[in-house]
Amino acid sequence: MNQRTEDMLVKGVGTLAAVAAAWVAQKAISAVWRQLMGHDVPTGTEDNESKMSELVAAAVVTGAVGTVVRMLAARGGTKVARKALVR
Repeated sequence: MNQRTEDMLVKGVGTLAAVAAAWVAQKAISAVWRQLMGHDVPTGTEDNESKMSELVAAAVVTGAVGTVVRMLAARGGTKVARKALVR
């Protein structure tokens, strides 16, 4: 396998890991939010009853957690793929 193919494969594995981790993180955030707040995470599009502070808090939490999880999963997936290809 040439270097270009290896690089594409490694990036693909990292991307898939990041997407899967982001999906799991979003589900976890939604479940925790529902448990703590008694309702789904507000998006700001469904009604005008959500408080601005709650919308901002939801945006900060989902954005920060989602970004960190995607970054860690992409790095981990890339590392695993590289190790698998070295053999």
